[in-house]
Amino acid sequence: MSKPAKAPDLFDTPSSPASPAPRPAAASAAATSGYSAKDIEVLEGLEPVRKRPGMYIGGTDERALHHLFAEVLDNAMDEAVAGHAKLIEVTLDADGGLTVRDDGRGMPVDEHAKYPGKSALEVIMTMLHSGGKFSGKAYETSGGLHGVGVSVVNALSETLEVRVWRDGFEWVQTFSRGIPTSALQQLGPSKKKGTAVRFVPDE
Repeated sequence: MSKPAKAPDLFDTPSSPASPAPRPAAASAAATSGYSAKDIEVLEGLEPVRKRPGMYIGGTDERALHHLFAEVLDNAMDEAVAGHAKLIEVTLDADGGLTVRDDGRGMPVDEHAKYPGKSALEVIMTMLHSGGKFSGKAYETSGGLHGVGVSVVNALSETLEVRVWRDGFEWVQTFSRGIPTSALQQLGPSKKKGTAVRFVPDE
């Protein structure tokens, strides 16, 4: 009586391995699918935020508006938690503008070493993934690391104004949809300290 044939095993080494099927050329595959290198977009600056706000703040509804507020509030809270601010004021205006002000150290206004001609304030407000919370040197504890950053608020605001009191002066810079509409201006001497961010969400 002949022995029954052994069932093939997944880990058996085939006696004569089949030659791999020829792969189509990359160019012809791309042409067939209609999806090639020319279809890949590279968005600069804050443009991706404006094109796909839902990726950053979860949508465009009231909850998303609260997310914008939370991003600005996080920065003030971090100053308070670090012991640099004792007061945080929130103001909602009739035109829909929202202001968050603290009496902390004030956002840095000196020129950024990596971006000559731009202040640290402008870098923070116009570039994703910028800020003083990544190295752990400026803030030992930070709630803002769990968010998307104030630059996203700037990108999604019809108008945004930052006022800073530090180094013995008051400073101001304005933006619209993430783009500076004024240079950083030194307004005059001041003994105050802190930062105020006022923004009107884009419709």
